[in-house]
Order: sequence, then structure tokens, then C-alpha cells
Amino acid sequence: MTPPRTPNKSYFIVTSLFLLGIFVFSCSDDSETLDDNTMQEEQTGEDPSDDGNNDMGDGSTDDNGNQDDNGNGSNGDNGNSSSNCPNGGSSFFTENNGLVSVEFENTTFQGDWELRNDANDVSGQGYMVWTGQQRLGQPGEGKATFLIEIGTPGTYQFLWKSSFRLGDNGTEHNDTWLRFPDADDFFGEKDNGSIVYPKGSGKQPNPEGSSADGWFKIYRSGNDNSFLWQARTSDNDAHDIFITFNTAGIYTMEISARSSFHGIDRFILFESDLFTRQSAINAADMFSVENNCD
Repeated sequence: MTPPRTPNKSYFIVTSLFLLGIFVFSCSDDSETLDDNTMQEEQTGEDPSDDGNNDMGDGSTDDNGNQDDNGNGSNGDNGNSSSNCPNGGSSFFTENNGLVSVEFENTTFQGDWELRNDANDVSGQGYMVWTGQQRLGQPGEGKATFLIEIGTPGTYQFLWKSSFRLGDNGTEHNDTWLRFPDADDFFGEKDNGSIVYPKGSGKQPNPEGSSADGWFKIYRSGNDNSFLWQARTSDNDAHDIFITFNTAGIYTMEISARSSFHGIDRFILFESDLFTRQSAINAADMFSVENNCD
């Protein structure tokens, strides 16, 4: 009688793998299978098709999940980044050793601004002058934007070199609106410590005379219509203009038309611990470098 054959080890291995395959196939259900991209989207809330490059200027978040309240991409506490300009800007002016110096005509203007070169005491291509209707209580008309890169945080004083270009009364045609919407502070101050804030900023006290929506009316005084380095706010109670930048980054400076025939040649910002008013004016010919945005 022939003894029964004993299956060898290979037979058992092949048979086991075959049965295991049948079991796995019968338990799987394609309708419930999540691919890698779908799992990523459901677990993280992110679109897996996103390549990780955010448009830093439309209120989107950066790689760290930060978002700027002003709609600018955030690379720091103030939401500013030197690699992407806020507000769709194409270039920015770089502060150097606490000084920013810019020709006023070096940006894009809306509305009835004109470039003129009929004065001897101006620099660059000339000066800009508003020739449209006066906007005494309506900031925002004829707006222009300057982007400023601050590498030396601190409090800066603002001055521009301007003139009234109509008549002989220095209290008329002598002012333009100014705003720094993403600075850490924007205020007027006197030597005696008196401080005023723009109306609409949520801070008080506010200046005498016109102000609205975070804008200051910035005027110059005197009946000599030469181009004068001066910038003040608050009627009959002149306060100089200051801006605080707590962190390095690119900030927005906005101007808009107010008085017709107010001509502006250039402006400077200077860190008030590093410059006196006169030393900053003396250094104003060291113009800031203009850099293109990435």
C-alpha cells in the first residue's frame, strides 16, 4: 500500500497567498477609497492642487498661516514683506540709515495731477500740482501711492517740499491729504508733547480742522511761495507729522488731492533719533533707491 503524499512547503505557501488575495479583493470597495490628494484635502482643509505659492497681496495667508488685516501678505508682525509689495505695487523705495528721500513725481497719479517744471527751486523732473476741483472734505480723490521699505524700525518725521502755485495768500492752495494706513502709528506732535491723531483712526484727540478716514490734512505756512520744507496738521495749532514703524518691512504711503494748485516737489522721512530736521534736509539729496517688486 502506497503511503499518502505529504504536500511540500511550496504548496502551502502558494495556496495561502492565493486564498489571501481572494479575501483582500472581496473586502475592498472602490467607492470608499481615498486617493492621496483627497485625504490631504479632508485632513488639512487645503487644496492639494495648490503649489504653495500664495498671492501675497489679496488677503491670502502665507506659509506660516499669517494674514494681514490690510489684505497684504504677512511675513512679520505688520504683514509686510520685501519680496511682495502690498496693494499691487510694482516698486518700492528703500530707507537707508534712517532716511527716505523721494521725488514726488516718481509714482503713478490718478486724476488731474500735472507735472510742471516752471520753478527754479525744485529738483528732478519738476513738481506735481493738482489742477482739478478742490477736495477740502473728501480725501481719496486723485490718490497716489508710494511704497516704502523700512529696514530701521522706529519713529520717523515726515516733511515734504511744497509751494502754493496760485495767488499770494499762503493759507490757500497750500495743502494735500496724507495717510499711512499700515503703519503702527501715525500722529501729529508739538514740541510741548501735544499729540493729535487723524479722525477715523479710533484714537483721540483729533486735529483742529479737516481730517477723515485716517487722513491728515498736511499744510505749509507762509506767504512766500517758494518751495518750502514743511509739513504740519491741525489748523492754528501746528503739529509736525510722525509715523511709527515697529518692524522692518514695506509700508504704504498714500496721498490724495485737497487744495487745487498745491505743488509738491519731493518728500523725506527721517528717523527722529538719528536725524534732526535740518540734518535730514541737508541729506535729502541722497535719494532712496527704487527697487522692483518680485
